[in-house]
Formats: sequence, structure tokens, C-alpha cells
Amino acid sequence: MRIKAKKSLGQNFLIDREVLEQIVSTADIANKEILEIGPGSGNLTSYILKKNPQKVFVIEKDDELALVLKEKFTTQIEIINDDVLKIAEDKISDQKLVVFGNLPYNISTEMLSKWIVNIGKIFWFESLVLMFQKEVADRIIAVSNSSKYGRLSILTSWKLNVKKIIDIKPQSFSPRPKVDSSLLLFTPRENSFELKSAKNLEMITRVFFSQRRKMLKKPFNQIFTNAKAVAEKFNIDLNLRPQNLEPEMYFKLTKEYEDLGS
Repeated sequence: MRIKAKKSLGQNFLIDREVLEQIVSTADIANKEILEIGPGSGNLTSYILKKNPQKVFVIEKDDELALVLKEKFTTQIEIINDDVLKIAEDKISDQKLVVFGNLPYNISTEMLSKWIVNIGKIFWFESLVLMFQKEVADRIIAVSNSSKYGRLSILTSWKLNVKKIIDIKPQSFSPRPKVDSSLLLFTPRENSFELKSAKNLEMITRVFFSQRRKMLKKPFNQIFTNAKAVAEKFNIDLNLRPQNLEPEMYFKLTKEYEDLGS
């Protein structure tokens, strides 16, 4: 059965053997439970199984591909034929999962944000090995005082350590995407900043970065009724711009917002 990638689902199948090998070597998966998101025709799945995991779950939205995977791997994997955005990943297993994902580029940032926002006190995964469009990956790993730095890098660094593994060229896929990709490794941060709600951090960063070229004075006044006092408390120059503040400062400002009950 010939598999045709569906543009509507953002499907690009990874076919480069060298890259596939590098991906499964990014994390130690022997005797561990694995979750693969968007396995497509099962190219990466085959490489995962060679590493002797304890169990492999795959989430595949496409009904046709889910049938192909069932025929190809029979009882070697457990297929969850559903939309990844609607699944509670922490309910899949009572063990911590190693997650692999060639995420459709049209939902990759939404997916990562959903996971970070929903992380409780205990992480449901041991590590995330995820592929993104290179431009998105650059935003995730960006540091303060750089043009790519923003909401995504701040939200990610709140709960996770992130490391770039490799960049991947379009010819490693079929069909070829029009952009380069990057593989990132995420691991839990042991001591993340304590906040009442991730939604507050999302809101704070949204307000600050919706006008990233403007000075801090404007978003401060939007968020805090006592903007000048808050700025003085944290020794912040309101003439700076949003990209000049470190992630830690955004966590502190979010906590201040929560404590003031604004």
C-alpha cells in the first residue's frame, strides 16, 4: 500500500536513515516506555523498536496511517488513533515516557505550549525529543537580548532545559518541506519557579511581547496599577524593551501579579 502524505495534516515523512538513527540515539530508551507522536508510515518507529524499549505507544490522527501501522507492527506497538491536541498524555501510562515527535509544523508551538502549561508538580515524561521547523526551534532556544527571544523561549525555560541536537535538511523528508528543520531535546528543570498558574505567565508574556519594539513602560501600565513601584522593586528600567529582560524576571513579575491579586 503506497502512502501519500496529506498536506492538510502537515505530513512530511522522515526517510533519511542517518537522521533516523541519530534521533533514536538522542535519548536512552532501552527498557523504557516510549510515546511517538505522528509516526506516519512508521520509519522512526522501526528504529525505536530496534533499541529494545519496554513498550511503545504511538499517537496517529490519520485513520489510514493508523491501519498501515497496525498491519506493519501488529502487537509491537499500541496505537492511539486520535488528535494529539485532545489527548491527556499524562494518562497514557503510569511510567515516565520518553517522547519522540516529528510534529506537524502547523501545530508544533501549540503542542509544546499545551504540554508546558499542563505540567503539574510531577512530570509525565523523562525527556522530549521533538522536531520543529528551524525558525520555530530558533525561537524556542533564543536567549534574552536577541531578536528571536520571546514568549516561546520564556515559557519553555520556565519548566524545561532545552538543547539543540541537529539541523535537518528538506531532502531528509518525503515530500520535501520548503524549510529546514531542527531536532531539540527537552528535559525537566528540577527547580522551576513556583507560580499559581501557567496561564498568568502566558498572559504576562503576551502583553509584553505583543508590542516588542515598544518600551516596557506601556505593558507595565497595562498589567500593574502600581507600575512604577513594581519596576522600582525589581530595579527595572522602563525605557528598556521586552527582549532585554531575562526569563527569570518574567517569572518574578508573574508572581508579583499573582501576589497582588490583580
